[in-house]
Amino acid sequence: MAYDQNNVFAKILCGEIPCNKVYEDDHALAFHDINPQAPVHVLVIPKGEYISMADFTANAPADLVVGFMRAVGKVARDLGLDGPGYRTISNAGPNSHQEVPHLHIHILGGKPLGPMLDQTF
Repeated sequence: MAYDQNNVFAKILCGEIPCNKVYEDDHALAFHDINPQAPVHVLVIPKGEYISMADFTANAPADLVVGFMRAVGKVARDLGLDGPGYRTISNAGPNSHQEVPHLHIHILGGKPLGPMLDQTF
């Protein structure tokens, strides 16, 4: 699948669409989710055209992979989630319900989150 340069996160990265920014560096941009699923719900996206974690880890330069993952950890620490705990989620493809075809990691926290998945599969 080719990267869609008109996806909402691509437009956020280039400044066409505003976001409620939490953090930004050379590798990543983090911002509050517009439809939060927990008291704290932040998205972290890499600066580059990557659809999923598989695409990113296969095709991104090593310094971007490392910088992006460090940004995810920094954002969680900066949000005060390191002590009480948090969840990271990255959906990939239609079976995961990935809504935006740009790699993004959800950081969720601020309350006990319960079990990971519904056990009725």
